[in-house]
Amino acid sequence: MKRIAHLLMAALLGLSFAASAQEATIRKNLSERLPTLPRIDEISKTPMPGIFEVRINQTDIFYTDAEGNYLIQGSMFDTRQRIDLTEERVNKLTAISFKDLPLKDAFTLVRGKGTRTIAVFEDPNCGFCKRFERDLMKVDDITVHVFLYPILSADSTEKSRNIWCAKDKGKAYVDWMVNNVTPPAASCDAAALERNVAFGRKARITGTPTIIFADGSRVPGALSPEQLEARLKQTATK
Repeated sequence: MKRIAHLLMAALLGLSFAASAQEATIRKNLSERLPTLPRIDEISKTPMPGIFEVRINQTDIFYTDAEGNYLIQGSMFDTRQRIDLTEERVNKLTAISFKDLPLKDAFTLVRGKGTRTIAVFEDPNCGFCKRFERDLMKVDDITVHVFLYPILSADSTEKSRNIWCAKDKGKAYVDWMVNNVTPPAASCDAAALERNVAFGRKARITGTPTIIFADGSRVPGALSPEQLEARLKQTATK
């Protein structure tokens, strides 16, 4: 038994050494041949024999062969299970744990019982955000944590400040996003807006709206009420 254990250990060490050598070869060849390529964060095997995932900039995915002779940008699909493996991988990499969201820097809208929860990063001058907010009016039993995320213009910052400093943030926000009632000028400690932008940059939130679900998954862009309902059901089963 000891001999078998030693043999298994030796085999595992051999595989580990081979994998490390293979990764070193890929790193060396890609960095030498593509000097403008950003620093490689990770190299890992994929389900496709002979093809490796190359991850850069935290969440950007490329694929290469065992020697780094070719570099592929695009999606890898599992045709048997009909799954976009690249999308699935990026979703895992970009997930934000709900417990890590700085909810003190958001305000909350509740419709119905509010048993289902999402967070959304929105710029008040974002047309897609306005459409999403109008569609949200059709969704019941939901709690929405709204993070004002003014990234489009100086006017976005001004409107965000006026909404954040309003006596009733939620009403001021809905009045503007749904009914086009400009929020009246207001002032207060609006440092939360700067913190939201800093958090978003760190989390690589590059557009609005960005929706965060209770399971940590995110969706960049507006969803229709039907799409949102389907996603809420999907994340509730995880």
